[in-house]
Amino acid sequence: MAKRIDFQTEPSRYRHWKLKFDGDVAELIMDVDETAGLFDGYQLKLNSYDLGVDIELNDAVQRLRFEHPEVKTVVLKSGKDRVFCAGANIRMLAGSTHAHKVNFCKFTNETRNSMEDASANSGQKYMCAVRGSAAGGGYELALATDHILLADDGNSSVSLPELPLLAVLPGTGGLTRVTDKRKVRRDLADAFCTVEEGVRGTRAVKWRLVDQSVPNSKFEQAVKDTAKKLASTSDRPADAKGIAFTPIERNIEDDAVTYSGVKIEIDRATRRATLTITGPSEPPPASVADMHKQGAQFWPLRLARELDDAILHMRLNEAEVGVWIFKTQGEAAQVLAYDKFLEANKDNWLAREILHFWKRTLKRIDVTSRSLVALVEPGSCFAGTLAEIVFACDRSFMLVGSFQGDNRPAAAITLSNLNFGAYPMSNDLSRLATRFLGEPESVEAAKAQTGKPLDAETCEEMGLVTSAFDHIDWDDEVRIFLEERSSYSADGLTGMEQNLRFAGPETMETKIFGRLTAWQNWIFQRPNAAGAEGALKRYGSGVKANFNPERV
Repeated sequence: MAKRIDFQTEPSRYRHWKLKFDGDVAELIMDVDETAGLFDGYQLKLNSYDLGVDIELNDAVQRLRFEHPEVKTVVLKSGKDRVFCAGANIRMLAGSTHAHKVNFCKFTNETRNSMEDASANSGQKYMCAVRGSAAGGGYELALATDHILLADDGNSSVSLPELPLLAVLPGTGGLTRVTDKRKVRRDLADAFCTVEEGVRGTRAVKWRLVDQSVPNSKFEQAVKDTAKKLASTSDRPADAKGIAFTPIERNIEDDAVTYSGVKIEIDRATRRATLTITGPSEPPPASVADMHKQGAQFWPLRLARELDDAILHMRLNEAEVGVWIFKTQGEAAQVLAYDKFLEANKDNWLAREILHFWKRTLKRIDVTSRSLVALVEPGSCFAGTLAEIVFACDRSFMLVGSFQGDNRPAAAITLSNLNFGAYPMSNDLSRLATRFLGEPESVEAAKAQTGKPLDAETCEEMGLVTSAFDHIDWDDEVRIFLEERSSYSADGLTGMEQNLRFAGPETMETKIFGRLTAWQNWIFQRPNAAGAEGALKRYGSGVKANFNPERV
């Protein structure tokens, strides 16, 4: 059985990153332990990374947001001499399964996006201090920050050498961030991406690849000055006290994973998983102070962390489970009460962070390459924030009335104000606006029903669910859908689902997930990269790759 990948960690267990704090500035230092790869068969030399390095980075980024509200600027730097980061480890890529490479690139993209989200929405600015070479994924890490400072020392450089060296592409958004974020001219970007040795000093500034280049003698002072300047633009509270990200409680068995508010049940024979989310058992706290006291146990935050971990666990460890079935159970009124509490206190830094955590977790659902279906049954609590899961799914079925002998409340969906903009998708639209892309009047009609429990027939009529069935047809209709889904090509389904989910405006984020990642994943399978005579296999051997020149 393949090694189970665990996304839970904390700073005392880090092997690759160090955190240092100085007032409103934190240093996030990359000092990769080359002997601590996630798998055997490669060494993480020159600050190269694998998924394990990014798992720690993701954890650090989240902790900086929640545990350190006083931090206004995060400085990324290297703990090694003459190298910032050599990017994704090539031996790891050459030896990984295709599925692992895909999920690795996806998770790394999400982590970079969370850094940009911290800057845009939480006032926690990121800068990168590059001394040495920042190649491939190392430069992509820098690209995710607000300001790149490059040492002008004849050695330090930035590069995206994937095409000439490996016959692949920068897999974590490099091409898109160069053109769309940094506005590098197309012909200069073309030249940059075909120069193995990269670009240095004043030319890197002129081409807009970095923001600033200074001599070694002025480098450290420039880092401090820039960090303070970025901090001055932040609205994060200087005197706030963070909350501790205590470990997530979970129990992993062969066919089930159980958290306090999420349970995953896996049916391996049918390659399906049912994810059941439990609503809150208590009303929201009486005050913001009480929310802070509850900390990581505050229901919306606890559930978001558990669901986030569950999604990542299923993505990486259960690749053959192709259909995820979402269910909920609990009191919708309680879910809505928490929504109201968060909305009323959205200017509080912690409430703001929780809302953005939910936004990022829901986006993980959007970009997950599985068939997603929501079953809205009696006793469910798909309301407000949890109703977003219904709108994220490829299909949704809702029961009319009740099952025979079932005394639970009839199935209903209730909308809250948070369904209309608090949780934008990658296209910067709400899920309802994306669902009704050509029907803005349908969004307004839904908004007019905010706070009202909507029964199955109403939800079907309004387009909030795909189909509504009574108890006579329910089992057969759901079974037919699930069996049909299992009969299709997994590759074809992924292509169809991901295309349909990225409706509407194109943004940098939709380009990264919907376009760049798709191309990268295809190229990773081509013989020019992954074949016996391909660049990934022959890298470092002294023998040139043998490329098939046919354009496809």
